[in-house]
Amino acid sequence: MSKRRSSSANEHPSKRSRPEQEEVEEDGEDDENVADNDQEDLQCTSDVVSDAGIVESITLKNFMCHSLLGPFAFGSNVNFVVGNNGSGKSAVLTALIVALGGNAQATNRGSSLKGFVKEGESSADVSITLRNKGRDAYKPEVYGPAIMIDLRITREGLRTYKLRGKSGQIVSTKKEELISILDNFNIQVNNPVSVLTQEMSKYFLHSKGEGDKYKFFMKATQLEQMREDFVYIKTTKHVTEDKVGQHSECLKDLKRKYLEKEDRYKSLASLDEMHSKVEELQKQMAWALVAEVEKELEPMKEKLRTDTHSTEKYDEKVDEWKNKVAEAEKKHKQIQEQLEGITQKVQELQPKCAELKTEAQRRNTLFKASEVTVHRCKANLRDLEKDKVQLSSRIKDLKLSISQTTGAESQARAARVEQIQAELENLTHQVSTLGQQIDQYQHASTRAKEEQGKIRREHSVLQRSIDVNKRNLQTLESSRSNRLRRFGEHMPALLSAIQEAHRKGQFKQRPRGPLGYLISLRDPELALAVEVCLKGLLQAFICDNHEDEKVLQGLMAKMFPGSRRPSIITSHFLRQVHDTRKRAVNHPDYPSVLQALEIEDPVVTNCLIDQRGIESILLIKNRAEARRVMQGAHPPANCTQAFSKDGDQIYNNRSYTAEQTRANYLSGDVEEEIRHIQREMENQEAQANRFQQHTKRLDEDIKQNDGLLRRTHMEQKSTKDKAMKLELELTDLQNVEEPQSEDLRPLASYEKAEQEYKQHKEHINTIAEEADSVKVVLSIQKCTLPFKSLGKTDQEVMKCKHHKKHYDEKRSSHLTNIKTLEANMKSKEQELETSVAKATEICPERMTVRRTARSLDSELNRLKAKINTQQEQQGDREEVVRQYHEALENYKNMAQQMKNLNSFIKSLDSVMNHRLQVYAELRRFLSARCKYYFDSMLAQRGYSGSMTFDHKNETLSISVQPGQGNKADLSDMRCLSGGERSFSTVCFVLSLWAITEAPFRCLDEFDVYMDMVNRRISMDMMLKVAAGQRYRQFIFLTPQSMR
Repeated sequence: MSKRRSSSANEHPSKRSRPEQEEVEEDGEDDENVADNDQEDLQCTSDVVSDAGIVESITLKNFMCHSLLGPFAFGSNVNFVVGNNGSGKSAVLTALIVALGGNAQATNRGSSLKGFVKEGESSADVSITLRNKGRDAYKPEVYGPAIMIDLRITREGLRTYKLRGKSGQIVSTKKEELISILDNFNIQVNNPVSVLTQEMSKYFLHSKGEGDKYKFFMKATQLEQMREDFVYIKTTKHVTEDKVGQHSECLKDLKRKYLEKEDRYKSLASLDEMHSKVEELQKQMAWALVAEVEKELEPMKEKLRTDTHSTEKYDEKVDEWKNKVAEAEKKHKQIQEQLEGITQKVQELQPKCAELKTEAQRRNTLFKASEVTVHRCKANLRDLEKDKVQLSSRIKDLKLSISQTTGAESQARAARVEQIQAELENLTHQVSTLGQQIDQYQHASTRAKEEQGKIRREHSVLQRSIDVNKRNLQTLESSRSNRLRRFGEHMPALLSAIQEAHRKGQFKQRPRGPLGYLISLRDPELALAVEVCLKGLLQAFICDNHEDEKVLQGLMAKMFPGSRRPSIITSHFLRQVHDTRKRAVNHPDYPSVLQALEIEDPVVTNCLIDQRGIESILLIKNRAEARRVMQGAHPPANCTQAFSKDGDQIYNNRSYTAEQTRANYLSGDVEEEIRHIQREMENQEAQANRFQQHTKRLDEDIKQNDGLLRRTHMEQKSTKDKAMKLELELTDLQNVEEPQSEDLRPLASYEKAEQEYKQHKEHINTIAEEADSVKVVLSIQKCTLPFKSLGKTDQEVMKCKHHKKHYDEKRSSHLTNIKTLEANMKSKEQELETSVAKATEICPERMTVRRTARSLDSELNRLKAKINTQQEQQGDREEVVRQYHEALENYKNMAQQMKNLNSFIKSLDSVMNHRLQVYAELRRFLSARCKYYFDSMLAQRGYSGSMTFDHKNETLSISVQPGQGNKADLSDMRCLSGGERSFSTVCFVLSLWAITEAPFRCLDEFDVYMDMVNRRISMDMMLKVAAGQRYRQFIFLTPQSMR
């Protein structure tokens, strides 16, 4: 194969002279010689600066049947690629088409890209360099003066691009960038005028249909593309009008829903009033509790003051008996000193005592005799004195005529009454103390039971959470080998049943599901956000029709007999994904849910679009950034909401926090999920153990408090029984009547008795004087009297100490009661402070409340019950407000969309009418230009001809008369010879060149059916055209030699 490159820089283009050409011949008999020998670049006779977009070089490796072709360096104007059949000419053109984005069918060399990979090789490479200079250069600051396009085709038919700059650095790997470059340079490899392949050339030469020529003309001038665009726009317009009609019905429904939500929203006013009243009652309740605590505190303060005053009396009593003890001890000391003195005196008189003993014995006899007389006289004296006293008393009673009692019994009763009253006071105080202890034990037991109930409820919730985690752990462990088990234990069996039923023909279309199993994430960090967004759709199934839905429900009933079944969505299956370009959100920094998911099945994609609108939901990892984007001054167009990576849901006027913390279905790392659940279960089990220990301690406290409570009740009952007995005794003592004194008869012998008394007294005195001498002798024997006085003093001291101890104990008990009262009062004051603090938080200013806390609490409960009833009827307030705002927003959005769509349709009608007029004018203008250039080209050989366009029937008839002749003798191209028809075709192609724009043009075997004369004339015509278009590049492929 030989490649010939020449420049058309002829200073006299009107002369039919060929420019100087250099031709390098290469042996092209086999592929090995082509692969081993690089093609030499032929130098141009002069340099011509061409426009941007021309092909500078091309290199092929393992492409089709060639191991290596190139690199070929092309000139900026005219290039000839010459070689025998099979040398690789068409491979170069095919590589050019494929590398610049054309499909395999456009090359007519294969049905798929994998057919271009050389047999035995894994991939094929094509490298093309495009010029990037001039005013139409594409990003010259990035790519430089040239753009290198590297294409690799794998054995599987995959095509990858690498776009490099002049320096060789990769700028992009996206096909969109290549399309932008081709659009910038106006390169159209699928346009037969730009690239006329061998097969297309043969088809065009042999085509005799007028419709084919018209299609060729329309395609070459891109009028066909414009018409297809108009048809697509018209179709889109009709679809839009249909959607407007559908949305009109939806708008009515949205308006109806909006009005319903508005009524519910307005009905919240009465609910607000009740809430305000509840707040007011809560304020009153807080201060009412404070007032009750203060009221309970007042008697405690009063009792404390009384008891404090009583303490002084106890102190006085203790001091009094303390003084008496001191006096008794002092007296005891004095007597003891006397006793010591007497003892000493006894020791001194001991010798004399022995002497006097004999005298004492002697006199003792005398003393006894005298004593008998004395005793007898004393007895008589006592009898007389008694008579005297009785007589005196009787006389006194008779004189006063008043019954009097001795008073001893009355004093004893009074003393006993005082003693009983004192004991009753102590017992009453003891009963009160025991009552307080009972209250404390009951309160402690109640608190412990309440806390125990709370702990048991929390333990029950915790146990349910542990059970859920156990099930999740089992599901995750089983999903190690089968990811489908994440969606439920019965899900693999259900899918197997669905497959079996579909195999038996029970389904018209195989149901899809669960949806979460059929999708995958591009970014694993967004797993939680997507789960929160899709929610129950992850476990849902899709059916094509209701008959399939019934069959699927029957299968689910068998697989899920007692558990919750997945939901079923019925929607007609479509093979193509919905066109969401007009309603989808497109943000430069953040993807939508649709963009973040990889979904192979268009049915699943369409379901998620219909059910959730995933094309209009953004995923923004950072919550703060999501709030800034959604709630800023200019939220993204078509964006309804956004989700952060933590699952937070953000609207343009509100946001919601997700309850879910981890992804259950879409997370990629199963082992990490298992470890997380195991750690969580360990923490939960440790907490459950703590709950059990706490419950055990509370059980022990309750048992202890119940035991103390029973003992205190028994002690209180015993004390009350004692008090009851004392009260009965006190009542009996108070009801006793004192006996009256009897009347005594006066005795007449009173004077006689008085005289006898005097006589006996005188006799006694006489005998007493005689006994005194004996008493002196026996005085030593009476020294034991101080011992008796000492014993009495000891008894007095013990008595005083006993009384002192008694009052000390009473005083200590009294002080203990005071301390208990003070502690209770302190506790009550702390309770008061707490109540005041809580009340201040609820209502800073103190309120005067006349109602009791119980009545306020009753009214509060009544109002709350009424509010709950209304909320159950109306729903939660926030939910009602949210639904109202959502309904309003949806209605406004739909109304605005309807307005925009109507405006768009109206504008589209106006624009389309104008463009159709312009399209008709452009088609007429291009037809006229094509006719003119065709006539000019034919005239260069002396031919005459005509072109007739029938745009209505879409036909193009061409008539040619070879040589000079009458135009009336024009004949159809079918009557021409092969060379004449080829020449006429070249003229037609050149006329199309004249009316179309492209940076380069390629012709493959254009002269294969021409004789040498027509070939020479056609070549000169093409070179002349090329000479007149120096800013364009021409590449001609021919098997014939150019020598």
